[in-house]
Amino acid sequence: MPPVPLDVVAAVVSDGGRILACRRSPGRPAAGRWEFPGGKVEPGEAPEAALVREIREELGVDIVVVGRVSTADTTVDGRIIRLTCFRAVLSGPRPTASTDHDRLIWCRPAELPALDWAEPDLPAVRLLAAEPDPARGR
Repeated sequence: MPPVPLDVVAAVVSDGGRILACRRSPGRPAAGRWEFPGGKVEPGEAPEAALVREIREELGVDIVVVGRVSTADTTVDGRIIRLTCFRAVLSGPRPTASTDHDRLIWCRPAELPALDWAEPDLPAVRLLAAEPDPARGR
């Protein structure tokens, strides 16, 4: 019987044509690598509700989920992580700190691949970087 994946959600938060990227703090798994913020889906919780909760807990801000970017399975330390990335917009001010990250930056989609991303986030990064960027005329 195949192992049961761990369901995780992440927010691709867009604001002013830029996307929020968060760097994992020292002492945490994947420390120093970049990711989209989010976390685990609790049993019986809808993925979108889990994401709103996780972003409020982690970044202290509220978001509105507006669509899905991707879902991909990645094996990390022998465990299958099923990461679903959702597009989201802020419903208030930009976050200034995180409980899980030591750095928050806003990047244009084409700039995302230059960062050292955690493995589960890479499928979404590739999709986002390939999208047309109105600010760059492509």
